Amino acid sequence: MTSKDANKNKIACPICPHHCTLAPGEVGRCRARANDGETIIDINYGRLTSVALDPIEKKPLYKFHPGSWILSVGSFGCNLNCPFCQNFSISMADHTFKTQDVTPKELTELALDMSTKLRGNIGVAFTYNEPLISYEFVRDTSMLLHEVGLESVLVTNGMICEKPLMELLPLIDAMNIDLKAFHPEFYRWIGGDLETVKRTIELASQMCHVEVTTLVVPGANDSIVEMEREAEWLSSLSPDIPLHISRFFPRWRVNDRPPTPVATIYELVSTAQRHLNYVYAGNV
Repeated sequence: MTSKDANKNKIACPICPHHCTLAPGEVGRCRARANDGETIIDINYGRLTSVALDPIEKKPLYKFHPGSWILSVGSFGCNLNCPFCQNFSISMADHTFKTQDVTPKELTELALDMSTKLRGNIGVAFTYNEPLISYEFVRDTSMLLHEVGLESVLVTNGMICEKPLMELLPLIDAMNIDLKAFHPEFYRWIGGDLETVKRTIELASQMCHVEVTTLVVPGANDSIVEMEREAEWLSSLSPDIPLHISRFFPRWRVNDRPPTPVATIYELVSTAQRHLNYVYAGNV
């Protein structure tokens, strides 16, 4: 194929605001979506790197079936590039990473089996790496989960365009969405877009249960003023949206900062509580 033909056959991925424009065989910046010659597909479809039965509170979801368990699965890849990523070994991995292949039907059957045999599992949480880059797998599995009366949960960075989000939301029961900071400069640092994430939170909170997590990185997003603005904005959607303010520990490429002081976390929690009814300290 000539370069002219390749350019002619390029397709823009519609899932996230990066809109990677890919020639046949090319893979997007998330390392999980590619042009197969006809359309954009998720090459990590059903390719699991992590499987565990977790307490729902670990997602963290504190106000969604508290005390229950959920089958948690992850794949590889992410459409952000957080240098402090807590799960970088899989979020920064590509198709060469060793995986266990499962179909939506097999995963649904496993979740259903666990719902009766193992601590009353309530469904499947797509988590660990960024699940929305596995859009088609999440969609197909969520449809089957609902058919058998189980829940579908996303733990996501919220970096998804409005059209695919609105098509997916009727199949999703709960989301924990990372609001990584409340200023655009931070999102430019990690390769994302604040307004996209805010829109995801706004739309999702109208259609399913939503909780929000902010990981506080010292010197980057730990100001009282910023947390005040974040909590005020969340409260404008609903003061009942739970907010988890979590402590950072040095990880991956960010090893030059100490862990977030516990006192800082509690100060930010106190700030957010002026606007929100449910604020929790994480990793303390």
